[in-house]
Amino acid sequence: MTTSGGSRLGWYVRRAARMTPAEAAWRVRDQALRAAWSGKQVTRAHSGGPLPAGWCPRRLDVVLPPAAAGQVPSPARAALLAAASRLMLGSWEVLGVPRTDLAGPDWFWDPVTGRRSPSQRCAFRINPRSPEQAGDVKQVWELSRLQHLTVLAAAWFLTHDEVYARRVADQLRSWWQQNPFLSGVHWTSGIEIGLRLISMTWIRRLLSEWPGAGDLFEGNDLAVRQIHWHQSYLAAFPSRGSSANNHVIAEAAGQLVASCAFPWFPESGRWRRDASRRLERELLANTFPSGIGRELASGYHCFVAELGLVAAAEARASGHPLADASLRRLRAMADGAAGLLDAKSRPPRQGDSDEGRALLLDDPSANCWLSLLALGGGLFGRLGWWPRATPDVRATLVAALTGEWRDEGADRPARRPWRFRDAGITLLRTAAAGEPEIWCRCDGGPHGYLRIAAHAHADALSVEVRHGGVDILADPGASCYHGDPAWRAYFRSSVAHNTLEIGGRSQSRDGGPFLWLSHANSREIEVVDTGDIASWTAEHDGYHSLRPPARHRRTVRLDRVARSVEIADVVLGGSHEVRLALHLGPDVQVELDGTSAFLRWPGPAAPGTGQLRLPPELSWSLHRGETDPILGWYAPALGQRIPTFALIGRGRTTPRQVLRTQLQLAYSTTTANRAFTPPAVSPGRSSALMPVRRWT
Repeated sequence: MTTSGGSRLGWYVRRAARMTPAEAAWRVRDQALRAAWSGKQVTRAHSGGPLPAGWCPRRLDVVLPPAAAGQVPSPARAALLAAASRLMLGSWEVLGVPRTDLAGPDWFWDPVTGRRSPSQRCAFRINPRSPEQAGDVKQVWELSRLQHLTVLAAAWFLTHDEVYARRVADQLRSWWQQNPFLSGVHWTSGIEIGLRLISMTWIRRLLSEWPGAGDLFEGNDLAVRQIHWHQSYLAAFPSRGSSANNHVIAEAAGQLVASCAFPWFPESGRWRRDASRRLERELLANTFPSGIGRELASGYHCFVAELGLVAAAEARASGHPLADASLRRLRAMADGAAGLLDAKSRPPRQGDSDEGRALLLDDPSANCWLSLLALGGGLFGRLGWWPRATPDVRATLVAALTGEWRDEGADRPARRPWRFRDAGITLLRTAAAGEPEIWCRCDGGPHGYLRIAAHAHADALSVEVRHGGVDILADPGASCYHGDPAWRAYFRSSVAHNTLEIGGRSQSRDGGPFLWLSHANSREIEVVDTGDIASWTAEHDGYHSLRPPARHRRTVRLDRVARSVEIADVVLGGSHEVRLALHLGPDVQVELDGTSAFLRWPGPAAPGTGQLRLPPELSWSLHRGETDPILGWYAPALGQRIPTFALIGRGRTTPRQVLRTQLQLAYSTTTANRAFTPPAVSPGRSSALMPVRRWT
């Protein structure tokens, strides 16, 4: 989103147009309430005011058993302590940006832009979306989730080394002192407040045997105020309407965890009941019965499942378990996550992802999906077809807190699912022993969740193809959320995905960084698996406003014997200009020769090779790392982008013309020593020849 006042006003107008009358009325009330609450702001000079009326702090009732530390597997323990040692030296990576200042962090500094977010202004007068005011606010918010401190607290729990506990105590006091109620940017987002409550709860639990824990928490007036302020905010300002996505799950989870662990206040019982009901309702609303997240953004499936499991564990341990329907949905989310992973335990890259975690007690570089399966398996029991997920620190400690919740009568899939009909996700894959897996995700589901579909991309009918876990046809991911509107728009666009663009625009209409003004509606037409052949056909109506109106129909066919993937595209409805995009993974090198592209990528023993036979009806060009216009990029994670190759076919279709692409995959030792000629890349402003590196 651009930063001019007029552009911001336009965004708000477009955003308001996506609200129902009921939501618009609620938002008017919400703004009035915020104006009224502005008078409750606490400044640093007055942060020692009266304590909440009727408060009665006490030690945590639910603590970890003393034997839990010894139950943590040695590899998980070693990885955690290595991460904690780096943290003690000040080293930490925040959304792709290495930082070395974590020994004494500035809670308001954005290392990307060099700006400091407002620290003393009333939160209701700060626009966190404005780079001029807040810089890259995701960078600022992320550190204040205090998840680096849960890592250090876990290190103390495993070692009882005093240095970890003292560092946690010093930084907690620093954060509490510098962020009094409603002062500064850290009081502008409910999701951040909810996640902080989870972190503070587990810090107190992990430090239960540390002699200074009582003075840090229940004996500390500032800590008591902060825990009350956080819960008061969430009770007053919950996300609703078209914003009730993963944010409302995090808010409800944080409120439930804190009200169970710290029942210190007269409102605690009401907060707990309200949060429990909200979490139960929103878990069902935010996920399909299959367990797949309705946002259809893979990273948020993992995030929401973690939030639900951590909150459910806290509620169960405190004697206030969630309803059975919620537990069944959480089981389905764990089983669904296991079904989505490829042979290397990598998830799809569909939609947005910020690598959000509900509770971090392990090395943050570990595979978060396997960590989710370790957590879910420890609580529900793992199924035989699940990928192997070794218990980590978090899974071990949460299971020690609550015990296993196994339900022998639960209806769980006996085999690995490959089709999630309600979500429109179909996985065509091979399973031949001794050969690299071919994994192909086909997207024929809804555009996203709710009217704004905040974390969706314009990726209808797109495919991802992997060979032995290596991205061959790759989804671009998401490189940024705030502060860089051109890059944000590109990574969400249709031409950035392996799909067909018609009429020079994306299938769904982009209204801003987290806003879609129209949604392409997809439907699966036929899905068949006969053993040797698996095929999928779907179509979408995202181009119905063109003249003449157009529909895109695609068939994907996996031949397991020939080890090939064929993609057939048809435009139904007149003649149109099209661009067919095929984005190659960052490990893939390519030579383009007319309508043939020869692919090569590293393998564990010898290079993998493949060939793309491209539709001759289109004119093909090769692109990499271009900036004018942006084309040929891949985001390994939020905050990062690297150049990668993209094949773009341009032309004009005739009615019902079939554009046929064939990807032939091989894994051969005969090409191991073949010289590779660097491909020609289209002219213009391009960084195709620069070394691969992180871009922020």
